[in-house]
Amino acid sequence: MDKKYDSIIIGSGAGGLTTAVCLARANQKVLLLEQHDVPGGWCHSFTLNGQRFSPGVHYVGLIGEGESLNEILCGLGVANDLVFFEMNKKGYEHCHIGEEVFSMPAGIENLKTELCKRFPEEKKAIVKYLDLVKSIHAQLMLMPNVKGFWEHLTIPFRTKYVGKYGLFTLKRVIDWHIKDPLLKTILNVQCGDHGLPPNKASFLVHAVLMAHYFDGGFYPMGGGGGFVKAFTRRIRSLGGEIRTKSKVDKIVVEQGRAVGIKLKNGEIIKADRVISNADPNTTFLKLVGEENISKKLKKRLHHTKYSVSSLILFLTLDMDVTKYGIDSGNIWKISEPDLDVVFGNLTKDNILEGDEFKGVFLSCTTLKDPASFNGRHHNFEIVTFIDYSTFEQFEKLKDYHTEEYGIFKEKLISKILNTVENLIPDAGKHIIQAELGTPMTNNFYINSTRGNVYGTEKTLLGVGPFAFKAKTEIENLYLTGASTLSHGVGGATNSGLETAAKILGCKPEELLIEDENQKLRIYDPEDPTSWPDWLNQKRADKSRRFSEVDLKDKEKRIVI
Repeated sequence: MDKKYDSIIIGSGAGGLTTAVCLARANQKVLLLEQHDVPGGWCHSFTLNGQRFSPGVHYVGLIGEGESLNEILCGLGVANDLVFFEMNKKGYEHCHIGEEVFSMPAGIENLKTELCKRFPEEKKAIVKYLDLVKSIHAQLMLMPNVKGFWEHLTIPFRTKYVGKYGLFTLKRVIDWHIKDPLLKTILNVQCGDHGLPPNKASFLVHAVLMAHYFDGGFYPMGGGGGFVKAFTRRIRSLGGEIRTKSKVDKIVVEQGRAVGIKLKNGEIIKADRVISNADPNTTFLKLVGEENISKKLKKRLHHTKYSVSSLILFLTLDMDVTKYGIDSGNIWKISEPDLDVVFGNLTKDNILEGDEFKGVFLSCTTLKDPASFNGRHHNFEIVTFIDYSTFEQFEKLKDYHTEEYGIFKEKLISKILNTVENLIPDAGKHIIQAELGTPMTNNFYINSTRGNVYGTEKTLLGVGPFAFKAKTEIENLYLTGASTLSHGVGGATNSGLETAAKILGCKPEELLIEDENQKLRIYDPEDPTSWPDWLNQKRADKSRRFSEVDLKDKEKRIVI
């Protein structure tokens, strides 16, 4: 092609999308490439028989007015195209631990109150621990914004807890503060959001993640796809180009500089710089090639560990699940209080052993996003972690969709459904569809190293200043996404800001343009009286269309 771009971005996850918006708004000619047939990476949504699912976006935090992710979305100019639903304020997380149940409410003071009621003997410890988590988060947020001699001089005093607890695991710190095993598990249940058990997780990483949700959980209308649609619309409005079904084969490097990319179909596209939203191993070992990187980087890549992989069951039920207490809150179903034991069981080699998985995450998207509910069918995404090694037997096959693979999947589906039926009795009798995403699915659609779901392993050395830098050793090659700063929608979006700022020679906050006309709309998914007319109409239209299709199907069956 004769056309040359200022920037080519490989991969359209949250990091790639954010980088693209920022560079396009800076009048760069931007090309965003995605191997899948829809953009979004882990943020994308897809449909199975008319039902929508989102494999990677289950909830986000800090969406309320004045909170950081809200300000970022407004500052990027995408807020007006987004709608969020605030999940159950009394229980955005429902913890089912053995026979015990505890619901985590939105608001740190509400959480303190409910925990102190349940564990009165630990009242002082609960307050002290949650205040510590809040302080750690606040102190870490201070560090990137330090300016001037005096602030640099005083930063050690203003971030004393970061220094005091920074090198310890979550298990070590919580053991110092909390005695009750059940209480520890409740406070640690969100380990599932970074994929490491307490004995391996960094306390700092977990504290930031926990504080991210102190004010509750929010879900985008349209699932992850709603988030992606807002960003792609913004990119195109700024003159950026997006190409799907465009798998990159190589990053073209000449004399130590990235000068473009080569697609699988042989097409070469030139650019002044290349930004990779793929993980570091995929970027450097597969796309750049070992011959173009230093021994130091090769060594680092060899020692880099990636997060866990997952199984995701996409399930549609024809029943009223609210009768069983299912609502817009997430459910963490944990077999016992010791999360280190649970994680060890989930990532063992023989995942078919036992009738149920020891830990699952369950999300009912039709209750989180009422606009997606057809009045009858409820959709679920049920996630459990596994080690990638359990699927390595299928990795080298030209087509892994073998009979053996199908049988393996069916056994895993049955095992997950056993856990579901503990929460929703007779669910097995009301299944419309049940499809399983595996590590092989992650490899195929996301092109992630060993099917990982969170990028690099989220130990202390895998996030923040210790993560892979946005600017690489190869001139004009940059990284963005979950392995460069942090993971999740919030972490990857911030990584996109950081990468764009590095390219444009400014600070990330300078890329956020204040616009009083940009405003996120946030509604209660369980209170139709609070919805605007257009949302009630959208819900009614969805139910009407389904009823018409359902009636036609019945008529066909009668004729037959």
